Amino acid sequence: MNDVIRHGNYRFKDYSFIVFPFAKAYEGFLKQLFRDIKFISHLDYISDHLRLGKLMSPNLTDRLGDRSLYKKMTETVTRDFADRVWETWKLGRNQVFHYFPHNVKAITFEEAERIVNQILETMEEAYLKLKFQIPASREQLSPRSSTK
Repeated sequence: MNDVIRHGNYRFKDYSFIVFPFAKAYEGFLKQLFRDIKFISHLDYISDHLRLGKLMSPNLTDRLGDRSLYKKMTETVTRDFADRVWETWKLGRNQVFHYFPHNVKAITFEEAERIVNQILETMEEAYLKLKFQIPASREQLSPRSSTK
């Protein structure tokens, strides 16, 4: 697809459609990661009502208290890290994915590429920083460690 678009065989006014599958993957990835590291419960994970955007918002940390994923990421890694996860969420979902009548945002192919790359980089960073910096008491015993 990149070759077809790059060579100019097809031109579109908006390349948001390139970002959509990555934005959806980002949501699923974060949901799974947050479940794996016990930031959310299994019931939250399977719920149709869980709103990651709300729980990750830095604007709702006081109101959400201990349910705030932004607060948990800040306490576990850093505020800068939590901000990157949040900014990537907003960029890939809120600003591209949602339709606002007053702000019809069309993105270029280059912008779509940048957003996709940011999503992928943030996913990698989140995995490395969250998965491996959680205190052992919060991790489940692995099958190998339970046989000792």
